[in-house]
Amino acid sequence: MPPARERREHESASSQRHSRGSAVRQSSKWRQGRRHSERGASVVEFAFLMPIVLVAVLVIVQMTLWFHGRQVADAAAREGARIARAGGMSSGWRGDAEERAKKIVNDVGPELLKGVTVTAWEKNDQRGVDVRGTVVQVIPLLPKLTLTITSHFGGPTECFRPDDGRGGCE
Repeated sequence: MPPARERREHESASSQRHSRGSAVRQSSKWRQGRRHSERGASVVEFAFLMPIVLVAVLVIVQMTLWFHGRQVADAAAREGARIARAGGMSSGWRGDAEERAKKIVNDVGPELLKGVTVTAWEKNDQRGVDVRGTVVQVIPLLPKLTLTITSHFGGPTECFRPDDGRGGCE
C-alpha cells in the first residue's frame, strides 16, 4: 500500500477513536453531573412516602384487631347464650351465662376488648346474651376513634315439653 493512503487510513481510524472517546467522556461527565445533582433523592422520596405507608399499616392492624375482637365477642355471646338457653327453669341461669361469657372474653382476648359488659336477657320463651366492648386502639393520633363491638346471640329456651299437650316447660 502506498504510504500516503496508509497514513490517511491511520489518521481516519485515529480520529474515529478520538471522537468516540470524547463522546464517552462527555456522556460520562453528564451522568456524573446528573447523579451529583440527584444525590439523596431516594431518601427524600422515602421520607415523603413513609408516613403514608405507616398510616396504611396501622389502619390494617386496627381493622384486624377489630375483626378479631368481633370474633371474640361473638364466641362469648354464643357460649353464654348456649348456657342461658339450656338453663331450663332454674333461677341461676343468668349468672351462669354471664360468667361463662366473661370467661370466654378473658381466656381468648383479655387485652383485646376493654370495658366489656355482659348482659343476659329473656324475652318470652327466648333467652340470650349480649356482649359489648371497645377494641384496643392502635392509632394514637386519633383519640376519638373508638370501635365498639356489640354481639347479640339467643334462641328458644331448651326444656322438656310433655307430649300430652299441656305445653310449658317442666
